[in-house]
Amino acid sequence: MSKRGEGTAGHPTAKDLAQGRAGTSARINFQPYWWETAPREQGVDLPPLPVKSDVVIVGSGFTGLSAALTLQNKGVNAVVIDSGVPGFGASTRNGGQIGSGNQKFRVKRLIEIRGKEKATAMLREGTQMLDYIEHLIVSEGIGCHFRRCGRFRAAIRPEHYEAMARDMEDLKAVAGVESFMVSRAEQASEIGSDVFFGGSVLPHDASLQPAMYHSGLMARVRAKGGTVAGNAAAVAIDKDTGGFRVKTSRGVIAARNVIIATNGYTGDLVPALKRRIVPIESGLIATEPLPQQLYDRLLPKDRVYGNTNRVFYYFRGAPDERRIIWGGRAGRIAPNTSPNAFRHLAFDMIGVFPELANVAVTHAWDGKIGYTFDEVPHLGCTAAGVHHALGYCGTGVSRATYFGHKIALQVLGDPEGRTAFDDLVFPAFPAHPIAERAVPVVETWYRIRDAVKF
Repeated sequence: MSKRGEGTAGHPTAKDLAQGRAGTSARINFQPYWWETAPREQGVDLPPLPVKSDVVIVGSGFTGLSAALTLQNKGVNAVVIDSGVPGFGASTRNGGQIGSGNQKFRVKRLIEIRGKEKATAMLREGTQMLDYIEHLIVSEGIGCHFRRCGRFRAAIRPEHYEAMARDMEDLKAVAGVESFMVSRAEQASEIGSDVFFGGSVLPHDASLQPAMYHSGLMARVRAKGGTVAGNAAAVAIDKDTGGFRVKTSRGVIAARNVIIATNGYTGDLVPALKRRIVPIESGLIATEPLPQQLYDRLLPKDRVYGNTNRVFYYFRGAPDERRIIWGGRAGRIAPNTSPNAFRHLAFDMIGVFPELANVAVTHAWDGKIGYTFDEVPHLGCTAAGVHHALGYCGTGVSRATYFGHKIALQVLGDPEGRTAFDDLVFPAFPAHPIAERAVPVVETWYRIRDAVKF
């Protein structure tokens, strides 16, 4: 624990960060805490790219590596390329929370939008996503602190608790998802804070260390003969006899098929996909290690946590130390290497846990989420024959892994690649450039509405 303004080893306290008093001299590590135990490759030695491959995958996150692993297991060669260091993007920057992939809609609302048959299929497949990632981690022997810890979602208002209770009943009836409600009078058994009005527990939700998971996936792809190459930006995809020619910053690769797996980092390579994805910045901070007694009081069940605000925040304990990892939307005004870009996260954290006011914040980082207009992920094939899987809307750990597996099977024409999402129209954002610039304005408006409770 630290004195005001000093922090540990020069790190700012959460209170000073929240109040904008962490100056530019404050010692914050502006990279993911997860990289401490799973650092990114430096990319100094760049071996030549292969001149041909069965499949070229653009994007080295969970989607791309999962797709490559499925292809290699089927005896199909895959080359994964990335414009930067493999795993530098959101796959190693997220909170490591794993759910069934249905945090965006209440069950009744999803039924209203999609119809009961389609909504039921999507919800049930969400539970398959969660089961698949566990199966993959176990079968491939990936050490990444995977744990079925359960999720506690806290109600910000009394009416949210009641609505959540009805939704959990619907989720059980439609998709067989187990849950239970915890009243405000009993919530101390789940969380050491009295600012909420109870909440729900999904006991089968899980957590992992995302950078270790990414490193494990990448190692398995390479061990099975696949290539994962960084600093190889794809600059053009041209149709060719028998497939495609993928032009990169380090050469040309001939491929029978191409998969785009860039999610929140989707650029101009395939304009039709760019119009369908808006990147949204998400930020996280990590505290210094906490005393065991304090940690156990704040997170007594050591689950993953979230809330019911419009501007959602989420948090958890680190799997290897008694730190708290706190995430939410990233600040937009200050640059992401300025403490002020993360002050709102510290503000929210000590609003829930006042005891953390004088705890040092050691790490702060951000990453890009890929949002779709209809707030569901999409996979499929463009008119030009380029396959894609992206648009996870902030719930990408299990979704990306599962969609990567499925799009790989679809490339192979394997009927096991079918999903409930295959026939969904993938809408473009109206006036995409305006939609992208409007994100911080909308988030500010939602924060105001959360604060004044209307």
